[in-house]
Amino acid sequence: MHRALRFMIAYWFFLLGPVLTGCVTAHELRPAIGDLTVTPQGAVLRLSINVEALLAGIDLDGLENTDASSGSGRYDQLRSLPPETLQTRVATFFPRLLPGILLQDGGQLQRFTLSAVTVDAVGDPELPRDSRLELTISDPIASPSVLFHWPKGFGALILRQMGPEDGYTGYLGGGDKSDPIRLVGNGDQTVFSALIRYIPVGFDHILPKGLDHILFVLGLYFLSVRFGVLLWQISAFTLAHTVTLALGALGYVTVPASIVEPLIAASIVFIAVENIASPKLHAWRPAVVFGFGLLHGLGFASVLGELGLPQGQFIPALIGFNIGVELGQLTVIAVMILTLGLWFGNRAWFRTRIAVPASALIGIIGAWWCVERTLL
Repeated sequence: MHRALRFMIAYWFFLLGPVLTGCVTAHELRPAIGDLTVTPQGAVLRLSINVEALLAGIDLDGLENTDASSGSGRYDQLRSLPPETLQTRVATFFPRLLPGILLQDGGQLQRFTLSAVTVDAVGDPELPRDSRLELTISDPIASPSVLFHWPKGFGALILRQMGPEDGYTGYLGGGDKSDPIRLVGNGDQTVFSALIRYIPVGFDHILPKGLDHILFVLGLYFLSVRFGVLLWQISAFTLAHTVTLALGALGYVTVPASIVEPLIAASIVFIAVENIASPKLHAWRPAVVFGFGLLHGLGFASVLGELGLPQGQFIPALIGFNIGVELGQLTVIAVMILTLGLWFGNRAWFRTRIAVPASALIGIIGAWWCVERTLL
């Protein structure tokens, strides 16, 4: 095999190999979710978070799974603890981490205190266990608006203001602080600001956290690198998942994740097998991709259901999330074009040496997910 080809394949697996091979054993990480209530009398933050990772000393900023950290062994030990034992450890140790979680009231920084801890029972060790913390500030809030500070090393946070119908909703990374959060709500929030705020939320759901969506998009790419073939498929997929994302987010369509997730895995298998069996775009392929796009849109909608959308700017936030999803998908395609398509897409052996083996690998992972999501 040509040396340049070997180099580019190695480079491709360097970029995507950890995603493909680690998706089965990865200790998945999700953003923390914080519900913040702020009144002139004080503040309450109800936080759903992967507390074991923090207790293990793992820096969650930019981390996709705990296997990539030197503290993974410690994390696994904490992950297996009974809820009562972990609650005691959180109550003892977590106050040391609290000084980084702050509410800026004018020129004054107010610190939270830990008032309650609830830990779920031990479940699948390959998935995060949610712990719910209640943090409080009992001192009066003097300013009409506050800023929320999220510590470095704590990973991503979806912050939602409770109370006002048009309350603040934001996506914060480790070390970030929020935009001003008005105690009476954010009625002056513009359509544009709501749209912009949700673009990174949608992008993050594809890269790095949407492994199943990434594999599906790669499956579309490996049928053919010709622009026309790719355009038909991406257009059908985008249109379909936009429809069900909107219907699901608006509450018109609700399908349990126990049904949607195995079907999404099956869609990956189907696309991979068809790539291997057929070297060209058949008339039915865009229709099939459209049908699978409807399933993926329901998966996107379930994410938004967990995160919540601001009622005052629901539609702009929904559009922003969808734009972020599209940018994530286009990034996946761009990476493949730059690392493979431009170099080898027109070679006669591209299909047999690259597209078919890659599709087989994608199909194997999708098949495992089918089994895992239905039987395990």
